[in-house]
Amino acid sequence: MCGIAGFTTSHQSDSHLDLAEAMVASIRHRGPDAQAVRQFNGAVLGHARLSIIDLSEAGNQPFVSNDGQYALVFNGEIYNFKTLRRELENQGVGFRTQTDTEVVLALLAREGMAAIEKLNGMFAIAFWDNEAGTLDLVRDRIGKKPLYYTEQDGQLLFASELKSLLQCPNVSREIRPDAVYDFFAYQYVPDPKTIFKYIYKLEPGSHLHRTKTGKIKVRRFWAPQMGEPESVSMEEAKGQLLDLLEDATRQRMISDVPLGAFLSGGVDSSGVVAMMAKGGHTVTTCSIGFKEKDFNETEFAQAVANQYRTDHREHTVEDGVAERLLDICRFLDEPFADSSLVPTFLVSELARKDVTVALTGDGGDEIFAGYEKYATDWRENQLRNKFPSSVRAVMGNLAPALRRVPGKFLRRASSLMHSLSLDPAKAFYVTNTFIDDHIWQLLLNEDFRKDLADYHPSELTEHVYNQCDSENHLAKILYTDMRTFLPGDILVKADRMSMANSLELRSPLLDYRIIEFANRLPSELKFNKGDKKIVLREALEPLLPPEILNRKKMGFSTPLATWFREELKGIAEAHFFEKGQGLGQIFRKDHIRLIWDQHQRGLFDHAPLLWSMLMYEIWWQNYMASNEADKPQPETQAALAPC
Repeated sequence: MCGIAGFTTSHQSDSHLDLAEAMVASIRHRGPDAQAVRQFNGAVLGHARLSIIDLSEAGNQPFVSNDGQYALVFNGEIYNFKTLRRELENQGVGFRTQTDTEVVLALLAREGMAAIEKLNGMFAIAFWDNEAGTLDLVRDRIGKKPLYYTEQDGQLLFASELKSLLQCPNVSREIRPDAVYDFFAYQYVPDPKTIFKYIYKLEPGSHLHRTKTGKIKVRRFWAPQMGEPESVSMEEAKGQLLDLLEDATRQRMISDVPLGAFLSGGVDSSGVVAMMAKGGHTVTTCSIGFKEKDFNETEFAQAVANQYRTDHREHTVEDGVAERLLDICRFLDEPFADSSLVPTFLVSELARKDVTVALTGDGGDEIFAGYEKYATDWRENQLRNKFPSSVRAVMGNLAPALRRVPGKFLRRASSLMHSLSLDPAKAFYVTNTFIDDHIWQLLLNEDFRKDLADYHPSELTEHVYNQCDSENHLAKILYTDMRTFLPGDILVKADRMSMANSLELRSPLLDYRIIEFANRLPSELKFNKGDKKIVLREALEPLLPPEILNRKKMGFSTPLATWFREELKGIAEAHFFEKGQGLGQIFRKDHIRLIWDQHQRGLFDHAPLLWSMLMYEIWWQNYMASNEADKPQPETQAALAPC
């Protein structure tokens, strides 16, 4: 696991090396073991290395072919690299290291960019052809590894994290208004947008090619395919799934450094630990709990740890969240508000004391329909089909009036009536959103309202939902989450919080073979009348305790409502009412106060919205407030410009 950065250039210069070194230094947490930059005739490539495979200096990057034509920087792991290496050796290719990096370079040099479809792993790759003057950027199928890019004066800059690109003073920090709205709706900024108007994420499963003349073309080489389900019995599906999961886990246990696992006590992480323990391996497992009983899963994690006799560590979050939060947020380059980032950071910190690589259960819920929101969506669709459109229209008109009345029951009734009045795609957006239109319009100031024009974040959900190649509604919403929520939220959280601790995470359930297998299954093998993740639970039934298989999903949940009345009250008030410059550009201060007071008095639970506002203001203070004060003078910008 590593960090990459670089840019194309029109000429060679010492200032280019200085800039590349600054870009790499800003992401050193991703690769503390070695950092290097190298200048070529038309590009500069930089790399920060976390040594996992072949720990020798021979594995350091940038990696250059023997003839000097090709160079590569690479972030990730290729799990089938040994198979690919044998194939290349049979063709006469020689190797000087044991790294997967050298295999990727040799494969691309020999077969071209079509060979990326042979890679099974997580990866962000920058591949430079020194003779052709072309640069290729590639991101793995599901988006495990991040890759950002921007154009500056006709040149292309790329990096693993936004903060690296921002080392170039000429890169604009102009905020993108629709991305701000997306953030408050989804709690993340969806691909390919970033919070900055002129910086983009390379989407998962995509390849960007830049020619010597500066022309850029982006293509998708992979996307989830749902299609028509295959005819398969439950017994057949269980057997195939177990075989795939066992092989995917085995491949992800290849490491030259200590390896362990996150263990939440849920089906997914417990199943991965069960697979790791096959063959008598003693697994190091790590769990995080909370003093609030409703959010504490450590007893379930301990049950699995006992069954498989793991070397188990756990940490209970008692106090100190406020003190840690500002430090944790330094690793978030754009607004991000999935509150489970806190326990993810803490469990990564705990794991890194003993291991450098950890396996996780990420992906199981999106692929096998494990979230409660899928059950909510199903129940609402059942009700929606019972009412004619005229009645549902009346419900939609009545919903806003109920929303203004305090009390959980009436607010839930309002939400349900509003959802029933919508078509299934828009209703799924409502299920996913963290701010309803009424609250948004109440908070919004007039200047930002004008900047947004007619934009609404539901456009994203509806667009992706309608791109699905299946008519089945469950297939459509799983496809939507695999294209949006999974890479935009779950995998961002996992990458940033683990890399903040120089820890590599691997996710067997995100093996593309498992994703493609699950997508071909009939929907009823995944979800049926509220019963979730059926085939995965049945496949793992012989391996896990009944209390794990049948318990309600919790995940890394956090006691946000309590935190805002206790632990986070001081830091929230300071950022809302003493600082608040970022929020002040979007929202009316008097209505921020109204939302805050309602939560403090227990009239409404505004915790998710308050958390989003807090995370936005912390981000703004980190990346915008200091930038305004320290903006370089024009002559300094010119000296550091990459081209």
